[in-house]
Amino acid sequence: MRPTRGRIITVESLAELDRRLDAGARRLHGWRLVGLDLRGHSDRLRRCDTSRTTFAGCAFAGDDAEHHALRGALILPSVRETPIDPHRDALYTAEELYDTTPYARTLDARAYAWQHERTSPDAALARALHDEGIDAALDRWARGRRLVGVMGGHALRRGEPDYADAARLGRLLGGTATVATGGGPGAMEAVNLGARLADRPEADLAEAIAMLAPAPSYHPSADAWVDTARAVRERFPGAVESLGVPTWHYGHEPPNLFATAIAKYFRNALREAILLELCGAGIVFLPGAGGTVQEIFQDACENYYATEDRIAPMVLVGRRHWTETLPAWPLLRALAQGRPMEAHIHLVDTVDEAAAIVALPGDTR
Repeated sequence: MRPTRGRIITVESLAELDRRLDAGARRLHGWRLVGLDLRGHSDRLRRCDTSRTTFAGCAFAGDDAEHHALRGALILPSVRETPIDPHRDALYTAEELYDTTPYARTLDARAYAWQHERTSPDAALARALHDEGIDAALDRWARGRRLVGVMGGHALRRGEPDYADAARLGRLLGGTATVATGGGPGAMEAVNLGARLADRPEADLAEAIAMLAPAPSYHPSADAWVDTARAVRERFPGAVESLGVPTWHYGHEPPNLFATAIAKYFRNALREAILLELCGAGIVFLPGAGGTVQEIFQDACENYYATEDRIAPMVLVGRRHWTETLPAWPLLRALAQGRPMEAHIHLVDTVDEAAAIVALPGDTR
């Protein structure tokens, strides 16, 4: 379903705050002021409507914090001793998440461990602030892009024919749209890889897939899996943009290194809803298991209640898989019957057919 999300304004410097106030801003609904010393801005802020403003880790003069709280502002304290920045306002890169070796010492692994070790209110607050910041950054990043989503199983192994097919799908889509995946391994990695090399000859993609094959999975060694991906990135510098939206909820699934922008969340439910919402040009569902089935019907539920102009196409790849192995298609077709979404659901056998459907201009945002 096409998105209807609001806008959050994050202000992280006094210069930015002054610029906005000087321009006439007085109603600060949806604003998020982060880590600012506001003791010199007492009078200016008291003249503003701060009833729905978030102050995160800010310093106040006198009783200003209580004053804004009574108006309806949310006052959040500073949060310390976290591996992640609770006030982050940008998406991640693979280099940031894989900031050292071995994998067990990386930011990605440290954040997963911290999530499970720290259950205090401060830790929960830090995760909520972090995810809100990632959400705002993702909203800015996605603006103006035509996003096509691809969902598929994490268990797909490098070197398998289905992995090559998923990579080819990413390459086909990456030439006309910005590809978005769940950001993990398996089919998600393959699609981000194909999208990354969408402007290169098909032979380069085949070579990259062959380079990855010696480490087919992140089991038993995440480091070998990461090292082969790094080798591919070095062999083929430059990249077509694509998005990965992984989660630390599944800590045993490291994020792939081929998405150029990574929106990593702690809360998996938030991450899944946002990923489905972003992909207004359609979603392709490759063969998968429980997670992919959930995503099919989560998307179907949104489309079921949507008006015609808010529906984006759903394409299931693999007739046998979706009619026999996991027969989601008969239920999806029955659900769609007589609804506006009926014309927008598709069952195909090949990634070429899937790419052709989501490329239709009538189905774009």
